Amino acid sequence: MDERGRLAQPLKPKIKQRHAAARLPQSSAWHAQSWPASAPGWRRLALRWWAALLDLHAPRGAGASAAALLLLASASYGAVRGGHVPEMIAQVQDICDTAANRAGFRITEIALAGQHDVAREDILTLAGITGRSSLLFLDAARTRARLMTNPWIAEATVLKLYPGRLRIEIAERKPFALWQKAGRVALIASDGVVLESSVPRRFAALPRVVGKGAEKAAADFLALLARHPDIARLVEASVLVAERRWNLHLQGGVEVLLPENDAARALTTLNDLARDRQLLTRDIVAVDLRFADRVTVRLSDGAAAAREEALKALEKDKKKKKGSEA
Repeated sequence: MDERGRLAQPLKPKIKQRHAAARLPQSSAWHAQSWPASAPGWRRLALRWWAALLDLHAPRGAGASAAALLLLASASYGAVRGGHVPEMIAQVQDICDTAANRAGFRITEIALAGQHDVAREDILTLAGITGRSSLLFLDAARTRARLMTNPWIAEATVLKLYPGRLRIEIAERKPFALWQKAGRVALIASDGVVLESSVPRRFAALPRVVGKGAEKAAADFLALLARHPDIARLVEASVLVAERRWNLHLQGGVEVLLPENDAARALTTLNDLARDRQLLTRDIVAVDLRFADRVTVRLSDGAAAAREEALKALEKDKKKKKGSEA
């Protein structure tokens, strides 16, 4: 066909071809232009996947949903970072309790049993129970766990009696001794739990134990000491030395050193000496019972000086007697 024939061809097919080329996906055009047929197989496979991703069409509303999720995530992050989560939980709890109360599940009666040193108001506050609380949405296990955080409470039971009765039973720890460490005195129970970081006046007469680890070892040792009430009445403080053995500080300033092993034997010996020889009424400052075969007594400075003078006088008398006999 000559040049004039080619020019005489209708224009519509050419226009259709141009429109078809324009409708081709950009990915396909990019593939055709960027990767020749001679490209390696793995590259052509990767390109096909990339072209498929480019040809994907997001469903209607996906943008709005993504924006909503982003806002929700941002709000949650802000609540966590700002420490507002407890407030949000409390608000949701209030809404649930209000609905439950209207439905007839309001807490109308609260029965407490077992409390002596812990006030009723403190128990209810710790349990998180208010005038707006409902029995339906009260978590008994969580309430019990909250009550157990109080060191005075050794055990707790929470019973829900529908539709509106709540019963709380607790077992309290008993004040047992005063524990002194690093110059501070605390009130402890027999298991070593610190009940109060300071000592209420009504507990000031309890036995005093001193030193690291004394709060845990006090129960066994004080039970041993209680077998000798005459000695126990004189004890001002029991000091745990190196977490191994005990020293007793008695009234009048006498210190008794007990052995690491067989403290029961040493206390029996001390009790016998105090009863039969009035050892603890003498002018002494220490009694060492750490050795099973002997008892060592240290006199006070005044008693030691007087004893020294008495020995000197006795020695002079002996010399005089020898001289007169000669």
